[in-house]
Amino acid sequence: MKNFKKNSIIAVAFVSLFTFTQCAPQNEEAAQPVQTVQPATSTLKVAYVNLDTLMSRYNLAQDINKEMMRKEEDIKMKLTEKYKVLQADQADFELKYKNNVYATPERAQSEYNRIVQMEQEIVQLEQSLTLEFEKEGLEKNKALRDSINKYMVEFNKDKGYDFIITKLGENLLYANPAYDITKEVTNGLNARYATKK
Repeated sequence: MKNFKKNSIIAVAFVSLFTFTQCAPQNEEAAQPVQTVQPATSTLKVAYVNLDTLMSRYNLAQDINKEMMRKEEDIKMKLTEKYKVLQADQADFELKYKNNVYATPERAQSEYNRIVQMEQEIVQLEQSLTLEFEKEGLEKNKALRDSINKYMVEFNKDKGYDFIITKLGENLLYANPAYDITKEVTNGLNARYATKK
């Protein structure tokens, strides 16, 4: 419980970020030679977006992160309350059992069974809430990724880049800051998001 998917948000974010930055899975057809088309000019227009910076400054990403953190806190509170009740019942049962308070062994067994059932229900609830939380996180990250991808198509209509790549952590050995369009992209995404709020 204490370790309730503490890294769920981070894991979901990194899964979606890696999905965002990775190529499609390769299959047997990919091994065949690919015909290439030579560009009309000998130079490529390339830019990059620092994904760490974008995700920390894009208002939609911030809102999703806050919402998911609130939900995680709510789940933790709900489970903590249930575990406290369970622990109190367990302690009460142990004390009563130790002091022979139960009139019959059947009554003691009945109380023990009730507590075991309660614990199983809490464990099932925790699993259910965790799966629901992870599923929602994946859906939110897909919506975030789709939002960025759609914007990048619009953005590039005027800019005409041949490639816009993502810089995530240290995945690029070197990137000239002159090609960093992160601020421009972030501002555009935030302006579009503000109109949709």
